[in-house]
Amino acid sequence: MDFALLLVIAVAVTGVGYLADALIFRNHRKQAVSKYLSGDRRSAMDADIIAKLEREPWWAEYSRSFFPVLLLVLVLRSFLVEPFQIPSGSMLPTLKIGDFILVNKFTYGIRLPVTNTKVLELNEPERGDVMVFRFPEDKRLNFIKRVVGLPGDRLRYENKVLYINGKPALQEFVAALPAGRPERKLLKEKLGEVEHEIYNSLEPGQNMREIVVPEGHYFVMGDNRDHSNDSRYWGFVPENLIVGKAFAVWMHWEGWNSLPGFSDVRAIN
Repeated sequence: MDFALLLVIAVAVTGVGYLADALIFRNHRKQAVSKYLSGDRRSAMDADIIAKLEREPWWAEYSRSFFPVLLLVLVLRSFLVEPFQIPSGSMLPTLKIGDFILVNKFTYGIRLPVTNTKVLELNEPERGDVMVFRFPEDKRLNFIKRVVGLPGDRLRYENKVLYINGKPALQEFVAALPAGRPERKLLKEKLGEVEHEIYNSLEPGQNMREIVVPEGHYFVMGDNRDHSNDSRYWGFVPENLIVGKAFAVWMHWEGWNSLPGFSDVRAIN
């Protein structure tokens, strides 16, 4: 379901209804009341008849009530901040399944809803950003990954170390995690000015030969390096599929069998 498209349609329908009533039908109701009051007949039913003549039709009432709210939601969601929920563990340990995040929609430029066409240039994604984008192989889906490669970068992934333009990304061992699920270790990795945590499995991983990120595209990876469906498998993210930059976790809710939690509100690094 394309919620942005549904929201645009709802705003358009309620907006047309609101304007039609304000410009046309409201005047018709006033004229009907004036015509009735100008007549010679008077009765005890005057108040009821006038109330009936002044009464808004159901579509006008709904349009007047919902149009301002829907318009505000559309503006906030399309141009300022949009909420998302994390459905998978590909960004562990940075983002957990059930985290509700906020995405800045104007960091990378102002875009129109539905078409995602950029109408105002602002900033470009930087190495280390946690970015939401439309999945290139199915644009109905939103993905979230970390930007590791910028246009023109030479990248390779060897022995679970990311090499950028011939230099390895700095990694620092933090802890070995208990067995149970796949055994893994927790590391700190530095990409540009951003230091963040990643998971690496203790099992051998798949290497990636050196590639060059084309202009207008970005290379992204999940922080859960051995359990992430990312650019290593399906390629680059075109600039026109970018949605925004994730900047905060505001709630965690694992499902209907638990209560939402607000104890882990935090900025996203």
